[in-house]
Amino acid sequence: MTDDNKVVADVRDAFGKGAARKIRAAGKIPAVIYGHGTEPQHVTLPGHQVALLIRKANAVLELDIAGKGQLVLVKDVQKDPVHQIIEHMDLIVIKKGEKVQVEVPVHLEGETAAGTIADVDSHTLLLEVEATHIPESVVVSVEGLEEGSQIHAKDVELPKGASLVTDGDALVVNVHTPQKADLGEEAAEAEGEAEAAAEAPAEEAAAE
Repeated sequence: MTDDNKVVADVRDAFGKGAARKIRAAGKIPAVIYGHGTEPQHVTLPGHQVALLIRKANAVLELDIAGKGQLVLVKDVQKDPVHQIIEHMDLIVIKKGEKVQVEVPVHLEGETAAGTIADVDSHTLLLEVEATHIPESVVVSVEGLEEGSQIHAKDVELPKGASLVTDGDALVVNVHTPQKADLGEEAAEAEGEAEAAAEAPAEEAAAE
């Protein structure tokens, strides 16, 4: 944990859509904290600071609530679908040293063999990790892989201290040569129609 993750939270005692709108209008985010058998606690968070912190997946925040420290994991972020404004957040109480299960993004590294592409079938892997040491991503190297190569979850090198929860046989990456089908059915049909249109005048001229 670093000072960058420290956030001052205010206890919230006003609820409902109207209250939430006022909170957002003031540049803050309504949130609820739950877990470890405690009663849900409603707070407001500084909007700009938190928006920057949660750009990283599975962000952990060190809250200061009326002078009392509380570690939380950002579990869910609800955004306005049009304006992408954060409307509400769910936070889970965590403790140093405990393990949590989180979805960690898969990040490809390297280039496959010439003429091939790598398709990502699993964009995240479910891992069990220490709550205060959640990796930002799982790096998967595809450098030099030939057509037909596949990487399954059990083949991925995990960050130190992490264990795999996802089914080990789950396909993560599939390397193949692009086919016409990869262009999409509509593109293929359009290409076929264009070829037919080009051949028609030639056939007519031959008939004459």
